[in-house]
Amino acid sequence: MMKPPSASGSLKNPVKFRLPTTENLVPIRLDIEIDGKRFKDAFTWNASDPDSEVVVFARRTVKDLKFPTAFVTQIAQSIQSQLIEFRSYEGQDMHTGEKVVPIKLDLRVNHTVIKDQFFWDMNNFEGDPEEFARTFCEDMKIEDPEVGPAIAIAIREQLYEIAKQGVTSVRESRTNKKGRRGMEHLSASKVGSPALDLGKLFDPDGSIQRGKSECDAFEPIVSHLSNEEVDALEAREERLPR
Repeated sequence: MMKPPSASGSLKNPVKFRLPTTENLVPIRLDIEIDGKRFKDAFTWNASDPDSEVVVFARRTVKDLKFPTAFVTQIAQSIQSQLIEFRSYEGQDMHTGEKVVPIKLDLRVNHTVIKDQFFWDMNNFEGDPEEFARTFCEDMKIEDPEVGPAIAIAIREQLYEIAKQGVTSVRESRTNKKGRRGMEHLSASKVGSPALDLGKLFDPDGSIQRGKSECDAFEPIVSHLSNEEVDALEAREERLPR
């Protein structure tokens, strides 16, 4: 049985903010509409890349899609604002504790619908969402090349939100200690450490697993939609407020 990961991200010894993945990439999501034309996309970005690359990317994208030039500014501003938020967390202390977190997939990519749930080790910084997505598509015999990147982005977005919560946990704990000198630590429930047996969830060399008892409940589901079903879903999505 695997020993639980050390509490490198505990409240006493927090780690510096980053996603629990091999590459600390920023998940970027765009949804922009101008004069009846709509641009939607999701991808990752290296926060250390120069900001000038944002404008280059925006101009190239608009040129390739033959969109109005007004999209250049909107795309660049949206990417830049998301990078600024990510960078605001860099260097901040982050709590992870001895915990794994559930990751849920519920997304549609073109004609393919994916539903799945598994656990991710927040203390393992060698996880690879892109490799997980590639293996998932191979195992499920998914041929659409857009599905893998969409799965990886969905994983990274959830890990990003959890990492931000880890920064908030450290901030709150320090604020509480300043206000109440007698308080030595927060309860386990406060920092969100789940009562899970890590040895049952993970193999010795893995950071992403489904426990045996969870296999039936978390069995991945992949379904394929007809053209009519896709058209109906897209029409419904267009009516939703953004």
